Amino acid sequence: MNKRIFQIILILFGIILHYSCRCAIDNPGSKVQVVVIDAGHGGEDPGACGKSAREKDIVLPIALKVGKYIQENFPDVTVIYTRDKDVFIPLHERANIANEAKADLFISIHANYATSVKVAGTESYALGTHRSEQNLEAVMKENSVITLEEDYTINYEGFDPNSSESYIIFSMMQNIHLDQSLTFASFVQNQFREKAMRADRGVKQDIFLVLWRTTMPSVLIETGFITNSSEEKYLMSDNGQTYLASAIYRAFKDYKLDIESKSLFSTVQQKSVVTPTFALPSSDEIPENTTVFMVQVASYANQIQKNDTLFSEFRDLKIINKDNAYKYLSGSFTTYQEAIDYSKTISARYPGAFVVAVKNNKIIALKEALQD
Repeated sequence: MNKRIFQIILILFGIILHYSCRCAIDNPGSKVQVVVIDAGHGGEDPGACGKSAREKDIVLPIALKVGKYIQENFPDVTVIYTRDKDVFIPLHERANIANEAKADLFISIHANYATSVKVAGTESYALGTHRSEQNLEAVMKENSVITLEEDYTINYEGFDPNSSESYIIFSMMQNIHLDQSLTFASFVQNQFREKAMRADRGVKQDIFLVLWRTTMPSVLIETGFITNSSEEKYLMSDNGQTYLASAIYRAFKDYKLDIESKSLFSTVQQKSVVTPTFALPSSDEIPENTTVFMVQVASYANQIQKNDTLFSEFRDLKIINKDNAYKYLSGSFTTYQEAIDYSKTISARYPGAFVVAVKNNKIIALKEALQD
């Protein structure tokens, strides 16, 4: 299969998932006990630059203030920073920090960029299909930081931050925590608008790599445009940073109350059931050095229990641990097209399902599998 045909197949598959994806998988027993706060950029990566300020210098104090407010008011919540000083942290490592900590929420804080000096306002993003050509330049700029990493083609499975085709293909990636991510993002924008009195550009979805591999609700917050002289001045001021951090903290408070009140209601409505843990399937199920195509139906930071409805719906489930998350796979096909056809049959129940390639009990890049 040549490269062009492969790209067309992925694009078509991405479009199918885009129009069929309607909702995320909810976990009614959620609590918000660990939050990872990510100050964007750092070290050799300055981020966006205004006339006087650099993004990395603006977002770090905001991130530290947010963490401080959470720790002061919720001593039971563990706050972890991806960086607490001026250092460069690769995007995939930021996600790994959150995954390894089994975080309940990932907050990535940034300052925005635009070619027009008139553009202003705040906006918050969850991971999703790229929708706006006007925003593509800003998204590409944010993601281009991965080129500072020596092994970025491996760490991001061949993703090219400067290729529009990569963004189309990337749209097939699922995000099972989308509903919760959008909920937190809406709380952030409400606080920015109502309390911090900032212009509200809304809640959006786009392809930010820092959100890609997180296995919990994750939001990227743009605190303002560093390319707008008025907003740059505000972002540089201690008063501005305090207002923005306070708004993000209040959004966290609202989100925690929302999630845990739903969890409490769910617990009251259900009988308490104790279920045992179970062993992962044997890697002997797939012959050694054989590549097969499977359909990923879910991904969780923690292993789900055997009485979960997922196991009754998919009796052939295979579980693979990748990027500090449990990937639940169904089906086993020798051709890519068969796997695509199977994914369509279950898209009504699991709209975020997508095809992966498996070899030697590991998920490998589809491009590599199709070239075998």
